[in-house]
Amino acid sequence: MMQELTNVFKALSDETRLRIIKLLERGELCVCDIVAAFDMIQPKVSFHLGVLKKAGLVKDRKQGKWMHYRIDDSDMFKRFLILSIMERIPEDKLKEDKKRLEKFLKNKTEGTQIISIAERCCEKG
Repeated sequence: MMQELTNVFKALSDETRLRIIKLLERGELCVCDIVAAFDMIQPKVSFHLGVLKKAGLVKDRKQGKWMHYRIDDSDMFKRFLILSIMERIPEDKLKEDKKRLEKFLKNKTEGTQIISIAERCCEKG
């Protein structure tokens, strides 16, 4: 129990990890989404996500070759802790992160639609 608490508070002692938690407030995100939002290299983002996962603050799932993360709200103490953190981080601190994320998600969606249309055209031919 003591080690679990230590892991939780160590995980929350880093600004990047707090930013990740705040970003995950919107729901599940792929690692590539977080990389784009933070304009950071993938190994660095994955390291921080690993720390958050080890502390039991986020859950992951694999879809194809991509890992997706979301807040793990299964533990009441951690749920309240995360909610407290989210409401104390000012929105303007993450304005640029969210702007980059929205732009990336828009491009990703548009790219997926183009691929989907191309695949349907190929199937018909």
